[in-house]
Amino acid sequence: MEERGRGLDFLGNSQCAKPSARGVDGPAEIVDGTQDTVSGLRTANHGGAAGLRPIMRTANLSFMPLPRALPLSLLACACAAPPDSSPAFTVAAGDPVPHETPEEHFFGASRVQFDPAVHAGRRERLADELRASGGGVFLCPSADGFSSGETFRQLDDFLYFTGLELPNSVLAVDADGGIATVFAPRRDARFESATRPNDFPGRPLADDPELARRAVIDVRPIEELDERVAAWVAAGRTLRVNAGRTGDLEPQRTAFVQSVSPVRVLLRHLRAIWPEAVVADAFTAVARLRLVKGPEELAVLRRACEITCEGIREAAAHIAPGVDERTLEGVLENAWKRGGAQRRAFDSIVKSGPNSLWPWRILAANYDRRNRVLQDGELVIFDVGCELDHYASDVGRTFPVSGRFTPEQRRRLELSTAVADAVIAAVRPGVTLRELQEVARAHIPADERRHMQTGLFFGHHIGLDVGDPNLADIALAPGAVFTVEPWYYDHEDGIAVFVEDVVLVTQDGAENLTAALPRTPSALERMVGR
Repeated sequence: MEERGRGLDFLGNSQCAKPSARGVDGPAEIVDGTQDTVSGLRTANHGGAAGLRPIMRTANLSFMPLPRALPLSLLACACAAPPDSSPAFTVAAGDPVPHETPEEHFFGASRVQFDPAVHAGRRERLADELRASGGGVFLCPSADGFSSGETFRQLDDFLYFTGLELPNSVLAVDADGGIATVFAPRRDARFESATRPNDFPGRPLADDPELARRAVIDVRPIEELDERVAAWVAAGRTLRVNAGRTGDLEPQRTAFVQSVSPVRVLLRHLRAIWPEAVVADAFTAVARLRLVKGPEELAVLRRACEITCEGIREAAAHIAPGVDERTLEGVLENAWKRGGAQRRAFDSIVKSGPNSLWPWRILAANYDRRNRVLQDGELVIFDVGCELDHYASDVGRTFPVSGRFTPEQRRRLELSTAVADAVIAAVRPGVTLRELQEVARAHIPADERRHMQTGLFFGHHIGLDVGDPNLADIALAPGAVFTVEPWYYDHEDGIAVFVEDVVLVTQDGAENLTAALPRTPSALERMVGR
């Protein structure tokens, strides 16, 4: 049998805790509820002598002083679950061993997102892209498993290349060697509790052979990652990381208050432990792949757009003076859940009257700003999207609260829609987003340009993220999906209008995936209060 890692016995158990009360290594050390001084996690040995289990313990580190920088193995698992602060579960000598709930398994509640061959093909194409730009080893972190109440949602790149909902893990794709490996915790710390073994019966991850078999990828304990990275660095291999934009690998400045992404945590750690490492950008390689959706992705995106449009229809029927914005959000999102969507792709933007004049970042800056009561004569804008099976939608429409647009409201909406139509008509394989930007500008009257300011082309790529990776100068190919949304804000006259559609590049042009939702002023009027 292949040895799975240093410090492991033939069963794959960590030698810092013995697998049985009395075996080849002598008596087991029973340390119920002992807290690891390095990782901050507890070891929970449940079920009597025959059922002792090491939980997230790392050999050679258990009683070392807290290091200045944690190794990658602990970096990936230290936040998986908070230490259990309640008294440790213990069994006195001679007491009956309490019944233990059967252990959970990863595929009991999860699945590989698509056929494993789809994810393997993506990894192969990524290796090709990386080799074309210098080669190296691509390192991609998963989401942290710790929850403050929210449901786990995997990071986009990790999900795209593995299809797995693993927490606190790292995907490594050795482009030069053609090898892909997932480094995962041996066990899922979220499923462990020293004081409540019946309610938290445990769940193996790297220690579960079904994980590698069904995902068709090599899975190794996260403890092995430090040694692998050290070997790559010593051999002069380049470590490739996607920081979310081209060339953005400079150390992030520290501050008293700061939001730090998991990728930034990875970059900081690599620089702290291996300052001599060569770290290079992988954004362009990843973006080239994610720009073009496969048929399995397009099927989900189409349904996500349909569900979003259905929700807008239902919410529009409730528009009337005296209704507040949050009520419309509730109707909208209720329809999405009934349609099968798991969640919102982003906080729903339903804004009316003065609120309609402000972009999201300003509206979201205050806790309770977005709950105006709609007034007669105002406009209410929907900029919303559900998420279905991790894929986002993003659709926008403008409605008159009274059921009728004023002449000026109608004119502005028709202007914005005409710009959108011009952009969509220009979409075809081979065109770039920067060229579409020029199409948009050419169709905006000179006296209206101050009301329609844009940094690119009034839109963004969409897929696993509502803002999928974007390469403005790359020729669009069939399968690319992006939004077209020529926003209009006239602060002088107090009129804002908005129309947004999701567009798919086809072999000979474009398909509007949200065209079934009315766009003309007259058709939008007929949806209000019906």
